[in-house]
Amino acid sequence: MSTIFFLILFPFVVALALLVLKTDAARDIIVKVASIVIAAASIYLTVQYFSSGGKYFEFESETISYLMMGIEVCLAIMIFYLGIKYKKYLASVLAAIQTPIMIWFELSIGHHIHIANNLYVDRLSIVMVLIIGIIGTLICWYSIGYMKDFQHHHHGEADRRPWFFFLMFLFLAAMFGIVVSNNLVWLYFFWEITTLCSFFLIGYTKTKEAINNSFKALIMNLFGGLGFVLAIVVLGKFYGTLELNQMLAMGMMGVSVVLPTALLAFAGITKAAQMPFNSWLLGAMVAPTPTSALLHSSTMVKAGVFLVVKLSPVLGWNIAGIMVMLVGGITFLMASFAAISQSNAKRVLAYSTVANLGLIVACGGIGTYAAVWAAIMLIIFHAVTKSLLFLCVGTAEHNIGSRDIEDMDGLFGRMPKLATFMIVGISGMFLAPLGMLISKWAAMKAFIDSGNVLLVMMIVFGSAATLFYWTKWLGKMVAIMAKRENIQQNVHKEEWLVLTSLTVLTVVICLVFPVMSSFLVVPYLETIYQSVAALALSSGNMYIMSAMLALVVLLPLLFYGKTNKRIVPIYMAGANLGDDLTFRNSMQQPTSVSLRNWYMEDYFAEKRMNIIGVIATVVVLVAAFSILLGGVL
Repeated sequence: MSTIFFLILFPFVVALALLVLKTDAARDIIVKVASIVIAAASIYLTVQYFSSGGKYFEFESETISYLMMGIEVCLAIMIFYLGIKYKKYLASVLAAIQTPIMIWFELSIGHHIHIANNLYVDRLSIVMVLIIGIIGTLICWYSIGYMKDFQHHHHGEADRRPWFFFLMFLFLAAMFGIVVSNNLVWLYFFWEITTLCSFFLIGYTKTKEAINNSFKALIMNLFGGLGFVLAIVVLGKFYGTLELNQMLAMGMMGVSVVLPTALLAFAGITKAAQMPFNSWLLGAMVAPTPTSALLHSSTMVKAGVFLVVKLSPVLGWNIAGIMVMLVGGITFLMASFAAISQSNAKRVLAYSTVANLGLIVACGGIGTYAAVWAAIMLIIFHAVTKSLLFLCVGTAEHNIGSRDIEDMDGLFGRMPKLATFMIVGISGMFLAPLGMLISKWAAMKAFIDSGNVLLVMMIVFGSAATLFYWTKWLGKMVAIMAKRENIQQNVHKEEWLVLTSLTVLTVVICLVFPVMSSFLVVPYLETIYQSVAALALSSGNMYIMSAMLALVVLLPLLFYGKTNKRIVPIYMAGANLGDDLTFRNSMQQPTSVSLRNWYMEDYFAEKRMNIIGVIATVVVLVAAFSILLGGVL
């Protein structure tokens, strides 16, 4: 249990130190050392509790509960003040409703409920701890060099990097708290800390757009927080428990816990940026790139899907489960369509994130062992691959001056190492035999087995859209443009270290995913579902896919430098004029070569896809809660 407390408290102490220390040298050392220590502690916790499969801790302390309550009040006052200051009154109203309800409950009903196990560690917690501890700290390490460039590009503004790194490490501390809290009141406390951290990180630059987008994220997540509070009140008042494991046990024994489950799932949906709440995550793109990587890969949104996956045993074919699977399916489809029309690389990654989270949420809603297996594997692969891509885009933006895909012509010539890393990341998102495609295959099989034809159609058409927008970007990466100056020597060594680590990690987890499945995911499912029948992919097929990937990696190495290359003029849409940059067109005029993608705005306009998705998901949510509150179930 001491390791758990260390993982929560140590990043918090580091955050305070980084807030106080202002020099680059001290900050660099603290971030690097702290990142190594946190990653090592995450691995140590894995080794410590791996064999036990799951352990609950009989730890009880009223002092900690009262301390959390006091912090909640302070945070609510802060939100109320900021909402008034910036005239975002809805944020103030939500804070004024949510926190008093929670304080009233804790001092009355909740005070008399005995909590046997405040903390726990199971194999799903271990997966999340490793994601937070390794991917999260790599992002912090990357931030050292990136934020130096960021400050250089904003040299006329105050240096707020101590505040930035304080928030990053506080974020990690809160995320560790979320994934090991069995007490729902404690889980809620850490949940709200991540909401506040994301609010301040998104508004980091303090521009009008950043402030507006940060309040959008805050307000939407406060709606989710209100759902969380109501779930706690319902569980405490009518079921006499505040422990997540007790709630799940009741549901699996036939006790109807559909209403609190739906409220908690609603909180997860908002945190995971599902429609109609996806706009907060898209607005987060105004923040520095490490913020985007942290929000989209290892924290914040992963907290949402983590909660939905934890709830999956009591979802399925009830109102809460149907609500979750439909919201996830609609989000996956519409966000995938919207990504087609985007040329801004960060917006493509944002819509891809929303879409993949939708797929994970839909799997959690189905609630079968096969669907949950696919969901957990998607979480793992998505965390590594998407963090790699976000950080690559950040490095590209600082060096070529743009994050637009159309400006990445010839990136292989200008930054060959970075382009290679991006190719690995993009391939990892949609190509066989890499992990994301395998997990999507498993998800599709789970959808078919569930008998939900509508969900099957959503994943089929959404996956087709995924293939389209990733292929366009990949084409830009592999294209070679002549006479491009190599500028990759300007990249900080910290950035190269992190990008290389994430690229290697992407390949490694794809190679060893059968092992992860056998020793991490399947044992967790066995504790939940007692027995696990055949998965969408047999272990034999998984090992065959790993062998295929090994060949993909090894074959280029075997033949590297052993081919006879013959340099020929580049083929273009006319006679090459000799410089590989211009050609003679059909009118016998010289024309500069240009490589451009088709974004199909007339068919998949971002605004149109969002309107359709928002309307559809609002109808689903309103209908579900109307039925539940109407007493039909």
